[in-house]
Parts: sequence; C-alpha cells; structure tokens
Amino acid sequence: MKMMKTNKKFNIAVVGASGMVGGELLGLLESRRFPVGELYAFNSGRAAASVTFRGKKHACSAPSFEALKKADIVFFVSTDEVAEKFAPRLAAAGVWCVDDSARFRLTAGVPLVIPEVNGEELKPSRKLIAGPNCTLTGAAVALALIHRRFRVTELRLATYQAVSGAGKAAMARLEEELKAYFKSGSVPRSSDGKFPRPIAFNLFPQVGSFDGDGHSGEENKVEAELKKIWGDRKIKISTTSVRVPVLRGHSLAVWFKTARPCSPAALRKELQRTPGLKFFPRPDEYPTPLENGNRTEIVYAGRLRRARTAANEYQLWIVSDNLYKGAALNSVQIAEKIAKL
Repeated sequence: MKMMKTNKKFNIAVVGASGMVGGELLGLLESRRFPVGELYAFNSGRAAASVTFRGKKHACSAPSFEALKKADIVFFVSTDEVAEKFAPRLAAAGVWCVDDSARFRLTAGVPLVIPEVNGEELKPSRKLIAGPNCTLTGAAVALALIHRRFRVTELRLATYQAVSGAGKAAMARLEEELKAYFKSGSVPRSSDGKFPRPIAFNLFPQVGSFDGDGHSGEENKVEAELKKIWGDRKIKISTTSVRVPVLRGHSLAVWFKTARPCSPAALRKELQRTPGLKFFPRPDEYPTPLENGNRTEIVYAGRLRRARTAANEYQLWIVSDNLYKGAALNSVQIAEKIAKL
C-alpha cells in the first residue's frame, strides 16, 4: 500500500461522507496517511449521521458553499445534483473538487482522470476533476499501455457488475432475496424499483435505462468515458452490461483488436509493466471478484489469449474492486497527485 509523504497538510471536505463510498474514502485517506489537516463531513442533512476518522467522531451536516470553501480539497461522493450545485463555484474560487458523480465526466474542459492512465491531465489551472465510471476503470487501466504501443482500434466488453455498484440498498436487496429463498424456496419479486428483475441466483443484461437504440445507460457511459480517458475518439467500442449476484467486485470479459501487429508475448510484457495492474500469465491463475474484488487497490487481469475470430484480436479477463478503483481509491489517488503539484 502506497503511503503519502509530505509536510503540507490539506483541509478536506467529504460530501456524502456517511454513504458507502464516503466511508471507503475516509478509510483510504486514513490508511494511506494522506496529510489531512481539518476534516469536514457532509451528508444530505435530512438525517443525523456521523463518521469516525482517525479515532475522532465527526458529525455530518448539510453542505453549503461557505462551509465547503474552508477546504483545500472537496471530495464529492454524492449525487450529480449536489456536485452541479457546488463544484463549479468552488473550483472557480480556487478549491480543488474531485467529483465521483457522473455530472462532469463528459464536460469539455473537465479532465476525466485515472491517475495511472492519464494523470498528466491534472493541472493547477483546472480545479474541477471528474472520476470515471467504475465499470470501465479495469479496462482503462489494464489496456492502457497496450493501447499506447499497439493502438486498440476495436474493443468489445461484457461486464459482470456487482450489486454494490447500485449502492447499499442494492446489496441489502440481494441479501434479502437470498434469505427469502432459503426460507421459502423461491426468490420474491421486489417492488422497490432497485432492480428490474430478481438478482439472487440470477443475472440480467440491464444496468441503467435503455435509449432508443436499445443500449443501456451503463453501456453508453463505458464507450464515451473510455474514449475521453484514452484520448481516442476513433476507437470502436461495444458493450453489454450485466448485473450479477456478487456483492463487490466488477469483472470484464474483453475482446480487443490492435492496429499494429503484436504477439501474446509482446502483450504479456506490456501487461506485466502496466502501472496499477497485476497480471496472471498462467491461464489457470485468473482473478475472481471474491478473491480479487474486495478492498483491493489494484486491477487484476488474466486469461490473455489470441481470439479465433480475427487477426490481431485478443481476449482478456479483468477484475477490480468497484468501490475502490473507479470510486473511493481513484479519488484519493487523484488527491495524492494534487498534493504533489
């Protein structure tokens, strides 16, 4: 685990501190020894809540511009609406804003950053930073050096997304359905609207609502955000996003074509030196969400092989912790780079 080393301290605000990702973010700030001066914790303000950081309890309150302006860095792990209300004004006032919502990811002039992939996008002149969708992060990291050396021209992904990507209530829904099954022998249909189908012992190819062409919101996000992160608008990307009965850890089955000829040996070499990635070269040593998708700070990949459908096409299996890399950890890593600017 990387430890932050600097003599300067930063006042930190976390908007959404009492939520699932907020809790993970606070834990990472503590375990990675980020130089926090004062900590300001915020939630919606609709219910009393508190968080604990370095042994001290902090009451959460509703955010305001004046309260947030006291911070050097504000983490938004809340809603698009909250980020839109505060982040642009704070950034204009000189406060670094690291936004984990989807609101500014595709906004022109706002860098969409995965530090290992495009950390050079972080500049003092651009104080508002967007973090990526957690689903595409594994592919963006794992294939970054391959794309730079051999240029990926086509990318197909089947995603297998854990329920934690939909929040605490979604995790509770899976647990409730499992308990109901073991009690009654059947999975109940829920009316809470959290999922379009039962999730226990099931999966469904829908993450988000569908557009007029039948693509889900998640599938559209993967394509648009990955193109921005890699700085390549020409790459062809096709995705099928699937929700699976896994609590934590997203998995990706990936097919990619390269413009330049390459070999499995050359690809293995790039994967083994890719920052933020652990590559399993043996086919029987592949990662899984149970073993490699729970509070893990790197991306895992395995089962590299040549595809049988086209020249210069290869397949790869990728696993990452969706609450860390692509969410809380990515935000903390952005802050660590900001601290060095």
